[in-house]
Amino acid sequence: MTNGMNAVTHGQHETEKTDKQAIAAVFGRAAKQYDQAAAFQRQVGHLLLGKLPVVTPVGSRALDLGCGTGYFSKVLLRRGYQVCAADLSMEMLKQAELRCGSGVSYLEADAEALPLEDNQFDIAYTSLALQWCEDLSVPLRELKRVVKPGGLILFTTLADGSLHELAQAWREVDQYQHVNEFLSQKAIKLALAQAECPNHALEFTPVIMQYNTAVELMKDLKGIGATHLQQERKAGLAGRKTIQALERAYDEFRDENGQLPATYQVCFGVIIND
Repeated sequence: MTNGMNAVTHGQHETEKTDKQAIAAVFGRAAKQYDQAAAFQRQVGHLLLGKLPVVTPVGSRALDLGCGTGYFSKVLLRRGYQVCAADLSMEMLKQAELRCGSGVSYLEADAEALPLEDNQFDIAYTSLALQWCEDLSVPLRELKRVVKPGGLILFTTLADGSLHELAQAWREVDQYQHVNEFLSQKAIKLALAQAECPNHALEFTPVIMQYNTAVELMKDLKGIGATHLQQERKAGLAGRKTIQALERAYDEFRDENGQLPATYQVCFGVIIND
């Protein structure tokens, strides 16, 4: 007979596995059109790349975790790194291989349990992927494990307050949750402490994207696979009247140029591995 604790643990593992499969499936469905909707991801990713050393030592190995369609894997390859592109979604990896070819190695991988040996990489680069993990300290610990002592871990993740305009507009429409909750600055700092990453620098920067309508924003979110809610949500699609009500509510944020802002609170992190 299984005792109660084992049953609970098994249930938690099954739930986590199912949730990861759901996330992979959502991003897999978005893979082919991802690049058309990923302007925000590219902007943030390039800002993060700016924190890398200008000169790449010969033979340096880089892990691009949550590589998506391989856009930054190719950038890292051009900068002289030997690149391993890793993603939870096999469909994303297929798109990455189409972009990068045989010069990059590809790995289907969960950030919370990397199928990699210790001390393999000189740098790890991961942009806007870690917010999908239940406990930020877990992937940070994994990155610390696979990066060599003295190597760099560069990451971005979304912080509390991201998409606050969209969340507030939805609250005017119904009582359901439509926007993910993200970690506070304090919680991100705690995760770094739990992962034993004392030598780090963090910047919290708002990045604002502009849209003509709320529907345009939501199409972009769908196009990049960011419609998977970690919290419970209302089932089914929004009807025409609901969307019209959302547009009216979001219209309160329209700026002097007639644009609707979508504000992301982005955490930029650089860890020197010890």
